[in-house]
Amino acid sequence: MRYELCASQDLPEGQSRAMKAGDTKLVVYHLSDGFYATQARCTHMFASLGKGKILKDQCVQCPLHRAKFDIRTGEVSEWANFPPGVQMLNVVRGEKALETWPVTEEDGQLYVEI
Repeated sequence: MRYELCASQDLPEGQSRAMKAGDTKLVVYHLSDGFYATQARCTHMFASLGKGKILKDQCVQCPLHRAKFDIRTGEVSEWANFPPGVQMLNVVRGEKALETWPVTEEDGQLYVEI
């Protein structure tokens, strides 16, 4: 199903915003090559990626345990490693990619296909 998100001008390049499309919570990112959407929660311990940091390598870093995910593909680029000792949780919570959805821009509006 297709959902309207916001005006593209409301999401400047290098920024992200937590949004909802129907019942799905997601984060929309504006990178140099376009707009992308991922699930809103980190797959490690479910922290909000809406509060995550966009890194220079086009990854989002979880604010809780610093897991890093490729925004374009959702793939894990670095699993949770902070604070020291969190690796013990990684025995139980193995690496898992983020779900992603295509975002399109039409007539100045952003849409996501879920």
